[in-house]
Amino acid sequence: MADQPAKPATSVLRRMRRLWPYFGRPLWVWFVAAGATLLLALSEPLIPALLQPLLDRGFQKGVLPLWLVPVALIALFAVRGICSFLAQVAMTRITSNGLQILRKAMFEKLLDARLTLFAGQSSSALANTVVYEVQSGASLLVGAMMTFTRNSLTLLALVAYLMFLNWKLTLIVVLLFPPVAYVVRRLSARLYRVTRNSQQATDDLAYVVEENVLAHRDIRLQAAQASQAERFQRLSESLRRLSLKSTAASAAMTPLTQLMASVALSAVITVALVQSADNTTSVGGFVAFVTAMLMLIAPLKHLTEVANPITRGLAAMERGLDMISDTPSETGGSFTTERARGQIRFDGVTVSYDDASAPALDSFSLTVAAGETVALVGASGSGKTTLVNLLPRFVDVREGAVLLDGQDVRDWDLVALRRQFALVSQHVLMLNDSIAVNVALGQPMDRERVAQCIAAANLQGLLAEMPQGLDTVVGHNAMQLSGGQRQRLAIARALYKDAPVLILDEATSALDAEAERAVQEALQRLMRGRTTLVIAHRLATVQHADRIVVMEGGRILEIGTHAALLAAQGPYARLHELGLGAREGHPA
Repeated sequence: MADQPAKPATSVLRRMRRLWPYFGRPLWVWFVAAGATLLLALSEPLIPALLQPLLDRGFQKGVLPLWLVPVALIALFAVRGICSFLAQVAMTRITSNGLQILRKAMFEKLLDARLTLFAGQSSSALANTVVYEVQSGASLLVGAMMTFTRNSLTLLALVAYLMFLNWKLTLIVVLLFPPVAYVVRRLSARLYRVTRNSQQATDDLAYVVEENVLAHRDIRLQAAQASQAERFQRLSESLRRLSLKSTAASAAMTPLTQLMASVALSAVITVALVQSADNTTSVGGFVAFVTAMLMLIAPLKHLTEVANPITRGLAAMERGLDMISDTPSETGGSFTTERARGQIRFDGVTVSYDDASAPALDSFSLTVAAGETVALVGASGSGKTTLVNLLPRFVDVREGAVLLDGQDVRDWDLVALRRQFALVSQHVLMLNDSIAVNVALGQPMDRERVAQCIAAANLQGLLAEMPQGLDTVVGHNAMQLSGGQRQRLAIARALYKDAPVLILDEATSALDAEAERAVQEALQRLMRGRTTLVIAHRLATVQHADRIVVMEGGRILEIGTHAALLAAQGPYARLHELGLGAREGHPA
């Protein structure tokens, strides 16, 4: 336990080294910042140095030229002003450049990370880390490092000048440093722990807000406002207590340092008065020494205060660095082809989730011919969505293999593999961008082809209503569009991608009869000539499939055409009798 306070100091150096690849360029800017800061620090002792000859000889007529001291003061502060300007501008450039590189690396990691990252963290926490935490962390850290460097050099310059004036008195001042360093180290260790806990508490609080914003209708319907307000208050209170602890640890540094400095100053003045009585020091030398010593208090104070922003800045930056270093990226093979035929085989596939007692798929085998339409039917939890998620490797098998055109999907290059699939699901996600960008997402832009795909998706009327046509921005997740319009926009996207394999996942489950008819017509165009896997949502789609696969508990109960399965009077017939997909416009 005795060695524990030393740990944060070592960690600070290690974390600083981790930041260098992002903030270490360009080197010439670092040299400008270092040179300007060094000159600024070295100029500090010149202020008391001017006092000594002024007091000892300046008031004797003719000894010093009248213009010398004013000109020297003006020149000194002009140099200090230029150095301060150069140092600040240089460090700001280093910060902005490094922040841009770090954010780019973090965002690329998000785009390339294994899906377990998104299962383990909320979207608000990830966005907060990429956008806000590294920004505030970099600002705090760079400002604190400028303060630390400038005041450390100033302290060394002043101590060197004090040694030059009177080495005996300087020894008294130097004795102040070990206790100050000890106090800073102990309080920094506590501050680091509190800061890390505060970050987690902030994430938890933001997640509660995100949940309640997304589920605002359900919260009101269930009259859960009071319980959610209590939950928010509980987490907010925890964050408040941590904030108070952080402030207490930070605020304690300055008064403790000033108290120790006042003890050292009292001792110096006492010894200096004894020396002056023995005529071993002049008035100018004494005033210069005391002035230089008093000037030590400011850098000492700033150095003790710098622990808080350095700790907070490093803790914030560390989350970004850990995201880059600790988040595994998706991995694939090397097999690639421009366009697959679309033949799919599930060969003894078993998939299990960590939090599930039974496997989602259990020794599942199925072959889908190129160009065939296969519908997957079954109760919720039967493994339908897991099955289609295996194809683009959003989920990996525990046992068995999934093959596309006879090649294991794990051997495919991931970009080439996912180029073979188009998805239309019940949860349509659109970017806050133009209609054209949302349709051509990830593909080279061809506006004429975009318009053709929109027409094929029965969306001509939408473009006529939009003030800017294809360039109309659809807003956050296209919420200004109806559900049917969003679904058809997703179909237009799938048409534009022109992938050989199509996955339809409950694509019309949330639509009314009129919207569904328009979507079904667009889907029929989309399915032509493609291998299609349909997670059953409406009877109209299921009954026209080449084969229907009835699933339960991750296994196949029966396979056949709509007519054959009805005639067999098995599980499919019972589902049909219960009204599977039947609704107005598609009577069972």
